[in-house]
Amino acid sequence: MSIGKARGVAHVYPISDLSDPRISDYVNLTDVALRRKSEPANGLYIAESSKVIRRALTAGHVPRSVLTAQRWLDEMVELFREFDVPLFVGSAETVELLTGFHLHRGALSAMNRPVELSIDAVVADARLVVILENLVDHTNVGSIFRAVAGMGADAVLVTPECADPLYRRSIRVSMGTVLQVPWARFTSWPGGVETMQRHGFHVAALALDDTAHDLRDFAASPPDRIALVVGAEGDGLRRSTLERVDSVVRIPMRHGVDSLNVASAAAVALYALTEVS
Repeated sequence: MSIGKARGVAHVYPISDLSDPRISDYVNLTDVALRRKSEPANGLYIAESSKVIRRALTAGHVPRSVLTAQRWLDEMVELFREFDVPLFVGSAETVELLTGFHLHRGALSAMNRPVELSIDAVVADARLVVILENLVDHTNVGSIFRAVAGMGADAVLVTPECADPLYRRSIRVSMGTVLQVPWARFTSWPGGVETMQRHGFHVAALALDDTAHDLRDFAASPPDRIALVVGAEGDGLRRSTLERVDSVVRIPMRHGVDSLNVASAAAVALYALTEVS
């Protein structure tokens, strides 16, 4: 296999054997059940696309290896020129056989997971954070991270059962902002509500409830520090969570629609709360 302009550059390896243990990080990337267990256990995550990879490197994350198709090889060689990592290159067909999907965003990079932050560290200087209670859809997790970054909120906290923010789809949907927005995982929930209250946060649940305040009224005179809790798709927030929070708020809806998708609802609420800050 020709490696074009990159010929002679150290650490570039054409893929010739799909069973090569050096590329095991990229096997069966579409198997969600497998990857959500194996990636944290192996201390890695997968960054997909040149844009996301650049954000990961800018955030100081350490690459383990790179996988790319021939057409993007030169770009990846240049991007990883300062890193002592293997860069594996193969045809589009070979890469698809290995990963389980067609690679059309430039490249994949197996990255070492950064050291997990503590709740205390993440909220120390924060004024507005979002808590994700048991979200299982990685697309929604990534979308909320993107909204947090775009609206200027400070951090995201996730409950023990929430999907992994560093799963490939979450990172991709977030446009890499998962790698920039500080986040941490609670060790228990809903006990984490009291943790936030001890840190001086007003914990507000975004939910359909008879006791809910109109979001516009809540945003007109907001508390100094807000932790906004959003719930799992379908089931919404747990009753045990609603019983612990300081207030419940809802987005006023029209035309018989009772609610929005959780990611859309979080974005609307963040817009309302950051507009007055």
